[in-house]
Amino acid sequence: MEIKKTALALISLSLLACNQAQEKISETAILISNVHVVDVRNGGILENQQIVVDSGRIQQLVTAPEALTGYTNMLDAQGAYAVPGLAEMHAHIPSPPTTEERIQETLFLYLSNGITTIRGMLGHPRHLELREEAKTGSLLSPRIFTSSPSLNGNSVKTPEEARTKVTAYQESGYDFLKIHPGIQRGVFDTLVKTANEVGIPFSGHVPVDVGIRHALESRYASIDHVDGYLEGLVPQSAGVQPDENGFFGYNFTPLADTTRIEELVALSKNQGVWVVPTQSLFERWFAPTDADEMLAQPEMQYMRASTLENWKLRKEQSTGEGSGFSAEQWESFDAIRLQLIKKLQEGGQGLLLGSDAPQLFNVPGFSIHHEMAGMLRAGLSPLEILQSGTLNPASFFSMENEFGEIKEGLSADFFLVQGNPLQDLANLRNVDGVMVRGRWISKEDIQEKLESIAANAAKQ
Repeated sequence: MEIKKTALALISLSLLACNQAQEKISETAILISNVHVVDVRNGGILENQQIVVDSGRIQQLVTAPEALTGYTNMLDAQGAYAVPGLAEMHAHIPSPPTTEERIQETLFLYLSNGITTIRGMLGHPRHLELREEAKTGSLLSPRIFTSSPSLNGNSVKTPEEARTKVTAYQESGYDFLKIHPGIQRGVFDTLVKTANEVGIPFSGHVPVDVGIRHALESRYASIDHVDGYLEGLVPQSAGVQPDENGFFGYNFTPLADTTRIEELVALSKNQGVWVVPTQSLFERWFAPTDADEMLAQPEMQYMRASTLENWKLRKEQSTGEGSGFSAEQWESFDAIRLQLIKKLQEGGQGLLLGSDAPQLFNVPGFSIHHEMAGMLRAGLSPLEILQSGTLNPASFFSMENEFGEIKEGLSADFFLVQGNPLQDLANLRNVDGVMVRGRWISKEDIQEKLESIAANAAKQ
């Protein structure tokens, strides 16, 4: 009799413990089951996992045999693959007078393709507000890092202007400075000195008067477009005028000595300078590609007709008849770029994923797939490319404990896709839904919003 009483007591206590455990489950928690998790650190797949998301974070990541019950919000991933949210490291955010509706639509276009972090490369005071709205959750948006307004040959003509603007932009709260062409070397050096003094990094283009070696020695946070590298391959004995370099060094292609690549790559590594290739820019805009074929791509429906017309006009001016563009020279130019990208991956500080959207024929969000295809052509593996958009940006921002992989305690930033992206990056286009800082956007919600964006674009 005593044994039976003891057994009943233990059963009662066990049931009570289970009930109490279930009561402790937050009503806002989301359980995602039957999901394969892509481990971007080692290239493995964690099969048949369960992910618990709550309060914007990944609370649990466990294998399916550990049955989790008592959740109000459950999602059966049906064998989809969970990929860490991507970072678009050369993005552009519209600025006023662009309407708020269009700004929000652009941010959603990034999200719709699994991009949960963006680095805005041409800042505006409104972007500082958007950054905070995204952080608090009042705006559906990727995480935002924003540059200052452009620092270029027209906006900073003197050392005094450089000191004043750098200080002001740092005090305003911009995450970094955006460097554009045209800055004279003496002004640039003052800009760098002031930036170091006030503690704000700088990224972007390499002004011709500065040159790639001095730029690397000045420790850019990142150099975008692989800018300045091709010019750096030209021997001094060639006697060229630096400002005759053309589109990112295209005019100097016949003079480039590729044996100098190793030196520039080593200097990039030694100085800790990351590189954002934006290769899609050179395979869609400045390339022997047909504008009408690109304009016929489905993603173009999300851009206004006036924007598309402008893109076609600018492409014709850059590569059309009378522009001096040569498809044969472009082949050599592109081959050098691909070689630089490959070598910078192998021996440089590292690459950051970025496509320069919205730029010519690069629709926000969708352009990241073109960028990945370009990196594949350069010889990078799917894992290396995924790392350039996940782990590398987290390391770049010193936020490895915040985002970059699917891991307990990190921000819930990931998306579900059909098919293993490590086998075929094209599977990243098959989005089943996006989780951005704990907020789930279903495939149906994405499609509905995209249809609305397309309808709005068609009116304008």
